[in-house]
Amino acid sequence: MNHLILLFSLFLAPAFADKESHKTNQNFSSNNASHKRLKRDWIWNQMHIKEEIDTPLPHHVGKITSSVRNNYAKYIIEGEYANTIFKVEETSGDVYAFERLDREKKAEYELTALIIDRRNNQSLEPPSKFIIKVYDINDNVPVFVQKVFNGSVPEMSPVGTSVTKVTAVDADDPTVTGHATVTYQVIKGDEYFTVDDSGVISTTRADLDRENQSTYEIIVKAKDAPGSSGDSSTATVIITLTDINDNFPVFKHPSFHFKVPENISVGGEVGRVKVEDIDEPQHRNTKYSFVRGDYRDTFEIVANPFTNEGIIRPKKPLDFEKVAEYRFDIEATDPTVDLRYFKSGGSRSISTVTIEVTDVDEPPVFTKLPYEFKVRENDPEIRTLGSVWAHDPDAAKRKIRFFRRRASPNGDYIRVSDTGIIQLPKPLDREFSSSYNITVAAQEILEDGRLSDRESHAQVHVIVTDENDNAPELVYPEEPRVCENAAPGKVIIRISATDKDEISPRGFFSYSLATEDSNFSLVENYDNTANITVKYGQFNRELAKIHYLPIIISDNGDPELSSTNTLVISVCKCNEKGNFTFCEERAKQVGVSIQALVAIFICIFTIIVFFAVITLLILLRKRHKKDLSSLGRNVAEIHEQLVTYDEEGGGEMDTTSYDVSVLNSVRKNGIKPEAVPSPYAQVQKPPGNITSGAGEMAMMIEVKKDEADNDRDLLPYDTLHIYGYEGAESIAESLSSLESGSSDSDIDYDFLNDWGPRFKMLAELYGSEPNEDFVY
Repeated sequence: MNHLILLFSLFLAPAFADKESHKTNQNFSSNNASHKRLKRDWIWNQMHIKEEIDTPLPHHVGKITSSVRNNYAKYIIEGEYANTIFKVEETSGDVYAFERLDREKKAEYELTALIIDRRNNQSLEPPSKFIIKVYDINDNVPVFVQKVFNGSVPEMSPVGTSVTKVTAVDADDPTVTGHATVTYQVIKGDEYFTVDDSGVISTTRADLDRENQSTYEIIVKAKDAPGSSGDSSTATVIITLTDINDNFPVFKHPSFHFKVPENISVGGEVGRVKVEDIDEPQHRNTKYSFVRGDYRDTFEIVANPFTNEGIIRPKKPLDFEKVAEYRFDIEATDPTVDLRYFKSGGSRSISTVTIEVTDVDEPPVFTKLPYEFKVRENDPEIRTLGSVWAHDPDAAKRKIRFFRRRASPNGDYIRVSDTGIIQLPKPLDREFSSSYNITVAAQEILEDGRLSDRESHAQVHVIVTDENDNAPELVYPEEPRVCENAAPGKVIIRISATDKDEISPRGFFSYSLATEDSNFSLVENYDNTANITVKYGQFNRELAKIHYLPIIISDNGDPELSSTNTLVISVCKCNEKGNFTFCEERAKQVGVSIQALVAIFICIFTIIVFFAVITLLILLRKRHKKDLSSLGRNVAEIHEQLVTYDEEGGGEMDTTSYDVSVLNSVRKNGIKPEAVPSPYAQVQKPPGNITSGAGEMAMMIEVKKDEADNDRDLLPYDTLHIYGYEGAESIAESLSSLESGSSDSDIDYDFLNDWGPRFKMLAELYGSEPNEDFVY
């Protein structure tokens, strides 16, 4: 039976389910159509909690609830801090905090509330978010943003001048009255500074002087809850007084003493005076001035911008012989001092300066600088221009010697005597140089006559004034040409002139033709130029292809000078348009300068002198030959006594009876030899370069003839067969004609021609030009 009931139930269940589903759809359709169903809502309490609650945990925060009426409803919360810090009672919806909260760490928490069916965990309502806010209880002390603050204020500032601002931060809720309000108070240094509620620190006194105290360190306290004695914090404020220019400089010493040599240069440093200015360097602007002592024109005091010292410098040369000591008072002031803060009653800063000038050996001093002289050019009468003068400034008063050191232009145009007189050795030419500059040196003459090593210089300027001594000259800009069929009045060329002299006061040149007998005319333009024009026209090239036109140019000077210049004009063939088609090339004039002419003359003179010397040497040589030949005045006698023998000589062995060197000595020295025979073996061979001439031969023959006539022990002269030359190996060498053609001897045998026809053959053999066609 039970099984039947269960089976019946299984069959009926889908039917009831379908019916219930159909009923439910009908209900939804009817509800949608009528809009009569009420929406379910969450019901909340205020979700707030104080921070730092000191009661035992957990702390009740609030309660979440819903309008759903379901006995199986269950509350849960979700979020970052759900089920850790915050938990909910699932049946009642009460929310609890299980930790003490700190608003300064987190002021509010966002969570999500849900209500579900505990049977199937299905949501009974959509999720809803809620916020738990933490109430502030003013549990934090104001804290300064930094431990040390820095500020600055100018010294002597008025009361209430702002210095700096301090800031303290309170972490409590600023929306809660009194929780985050910070108040400030100066607890150290309040006699100089004060602070307001915004943290601005300002001065309370107007006499804060940096020179007395430059920095201040004060302590400021910050607290909240005005009127209460709650906790507070402090900070240190360092305040610096900035400098203003409120102090005058003061001399460090009441007097200063300096020594300086008298030859100190103008602008050199004599010494330095020092002052003390307690202001900072940027506010030190000391000015020095003279108070007493009439030496403002001798010295000046300039402040050093870096050290604030006063540098004393001479404005003009010092002279020990005139003033040996200077004494004056100076004052130091600062014109930039702010008079609003000037401390009245301060004394003036004045110091006495003494400058002692020491003596030194000074160079001579010229009485006038510079010197200037004027002289007319080409004036032969002017030999002295003037003089320069210098003196010894020292007490010794030594004499002075002058000399020229430099000159421009360089050359011996101007001289300086030992006494300083400016001299002209010759007249000056302005066209060479219009001015001359020389440097004259002066030295003292010491007691021992030497010159001092110290010297001074003076510039001498000589101006050469112009004299009208140069005639104007024609300027040749181009080669003038004219067409052979040129019409009258045709301008051929515009001419101009130049003058080496200065421009005349009347300032123009005048032009004219030297002759009117030409086919040209001259027309002045009155601007220092003139036009050369055709006078008649129609030139004839057959008669003259080139015309030479003399032109006179005058300079209208004083005296008036003129010159005649030749203008060479070519007559050319031209076409119908007047263009030149053919012109003969004329020979260009070649000018030779004076220097070139001098060089040419020197060369010619040198050549003439050279040829004169050569001619003189030739004449002297001929005269020498003539003198030598005069020794053979008995030539005829010699010819008669010289005979020819058919016998053959004895050779070299015959020479043992005679000393041939004696003959050589006679030939060399021209003296009478001693008749002392000597062995042939003892005779030394003379050098191979011994030469002989006609005079020597004649003299030898005369000597031997005289020996034969007067000495009975010698052989007779007519048998004399010992000659001065007997072969290459002989002491007398050879007289043979076999090798005469190749002989290197430089003996001149032309004198043989003077001995007559008997010596003709010898003359032809030994002559300078032997006859090669001679037949033996």
